[in-house]
Amino acid sequence: MSSDQFADALSLARGAGRVEIFTGAGMSAESGLDTFRDARTGLWTKVDPVAFASLDSWARDPEPMWAWYLWRASVCRGAEPNAGHRAIAEWAGWAARDGAHLGVTTQNIDDLHERGGARDVVHLHGSLFDYRCTICSRPWRGGVDYPAEPVARQAPPACPLCGNLIRPGVVWFGEPLPQDEWDRAEARMLAADLVVVVGTSGVVQPAAGLPALAKQFGARVLEISPEETELSRAADVSWRSTAAQGLPELVLGLTL
Repeated sequence: MSSDQFADALSLARGAGRVEIFTGAGMSAESGLDTFRDARTGLWTKVDPVAFASLDSWARDPEPMWAWYLWRASVCRGAEPNAGHRAIAEWAGWAARDGAHLGVTTQNIDDLHERGGARDVVHLHGSLFDYRCTICSRPWRGGVDYPAEPVARQAPPACPLCGNLIRPGVVWFGEPLPQDEWDRAEARMLAADLVVVVGTSGVVQPAAGLPALAKQFGARVLEISPEETELSRAADVSWRSTAAQGLPELVLGLTL
């Protein structure tokens, strides 16, 4: 870790009144959840993304997809928030007491931010723990039994309103982002004076364009990443650290 990078990161964060934390899969990797694009452990090295993340596949045969997403949710429930998640919640807490604001915009579909203590989270790509009707989009609040072991097939429940199948509340390939969440994220980026980018490759559009939008409207951008990404060149400071290491150190530095 570069002490100069840390000092520059701390300088950016000090005095920021509206902070938006923008997170990707690397934020959850230190909790033991595979990222999508890692060449050795990424989720799409284990399954066909078209077969398990498209509306066409769901229409043809929903049972393998329903089983797979319940298993993913079970794995997420078994993971624990890491020190980075907890540091974000701590930062948000004392920022609020000082009259500032810190929110989280995430591309992740797990609930680790919430379980780590964050209270203001926008899920751009949906959530493994939200469900809705495939046809009428009515939210579904029925009980779900998350499997202890993966199974090949499981029948999805039916919508009590129209009788069609309930689907996972996540964004599949080719689908638009949920409009309400996008509008909230965009408004927060426009209002931010600091955007902290953590654990994202910066290649998934349109979400990856949000930090650049914030910068266009005057925000400073701090990237925390162990490796260079597509967003590194646009960042005011790119700090070579990880979520679980860098965020706690940054928050500690801000409190001293």
